[in-house]
Amino acid sequence: MKNVKSITVTTSLIFVLAFAACKKSGTQNSSPDEQTVALSAGRGVPLVPASGALLGHYYGNGTITETDARIGRRPAIHLTYYSWTDHWSKSIPTKQDLAEGRIPLINWEPYNVKFKDIVSGKYDTQIRLQADEAKAIGRQFFLDFAAEMNGDEAWGDHNPDLYVKTFRHIHDIFIARGATNAVWVWCPNNADEPGTPAVMQYYPGNAYVDWVGADGYNWGTSDSDDEWETFYQVFEDIYSKISVTGKPMMIGEMASDEIGGDKAKWISQIVPTLKEKFPAIKAVVWFDVVKERHWQINSSQTTLNAYRAMAKNPYFN
Repeated sequence: MKNVKSITVTTSLIFVLAFAACKKSGTQNSSPDEQTVALSAGRGVPLVPASGALLGHYYGNGTITETDARIGRRPAIHLTYYSWTDHWSKSIPTKQDLAEGRIPLINWEPYNVKFKDIVSGKYDTQIRLQADEAKAIGRQFFLDFAAEMNGDEAWGDHNPDLYVKTFRHIHDIFIARGATNAVWVWCPNNADEPGTPAVMQYYPGNAYVDWVGADGYNWGTSDSDDEWETFYQVFEDIYSKISVTGKPMMIGEMASDEIGGDKAKWISQIVPTLKEKFPAIKAVVWFDVVKERHWQINSSQTTLNAYRAMAKNPYFN
C-alpha cells in the first residue's frame, strides 16, 4: 500500500495491553522469552508457530485497546511503518511491543534514497547504527525491507539486480554487526506491475531471507476496472510462485472491501483456505484502516462478527 506511514504515526504510538502467548500446557500469560521459544520450537526458522498460523494487525482504526476489544483477542504480530532514516528499534511502538509480548513487524520503507547509493556504501554508517540498535533490543522481530518491490512502489526503479544487491548489502551489514535477531521478510505484491520484471527476479536468495510473503487485497467493485476476488483468488498466483523457496510464508498486508460481494464470507473463508490450499502460510496481517477502500474489520456488523469468529479459531491460537 502506498504512503501508509502518514497514517501510522498517531495510531501506532498507543499501547495499553499485553499479548499473552500460549504455553505448551495450553495456559496463557507466558513470558516473552517463552513465547519465542514456543514459536520456534522444532523449527529451523525463527518465529514459526508450532502449528497453525500467527494473526497480526495494523492498528489504523483505533487504539490497541479499542481494536482488541472489537476482535475479542490479542493478535500476536503488530505491523508498523518506518522511513529510511527512522530509528525503529528505539521507537515507542517497538519498545512496547517487545515489553508486552507482541512480535514487531517492521515495514522499513526506503523513500527518497537511491538504491545505488546504498549499494555503494554511502549509507553504511547509518545502516551500521540501525543494526547495532536492532541487536541491542535482544529479541527477535520481523524486518520487512522495501516491500511490494514488484508493484507500484517500484523500489529500485523495478531493477531486480539493483534491488537484490541492496537487500543483500543491508542484510550483510546486520549480520556483520551481530544483529541476528532480525528475522528477514521478503514481501512482494501479489501481482506484478504490468510491463515490469517477474516477481522472482527480485528474490535475494534463501541465504538472505527467513520468511517470504505477499501483500494482497480484494479491491471489490468500487472501481469499474476491478472485480471481486475471494481470499484464495487474491493469493493463488503469488503463492504458487514464492512457495518454491521452501520458506515459511507471511501475508504482510491483507483486507477486503465491502462493495461487490460478501465481505463476511470472504473473511470466513480465510482459515479453511489456509488449511486446505495455503499450508505454507504461517502468519497473516490484517490492514485495519479506512484508506483506498473500507478495509476496516468493523466496516459492518456482519463483517466484524465474521472477523471475531475467525480470530478465535484454534488455527490462530
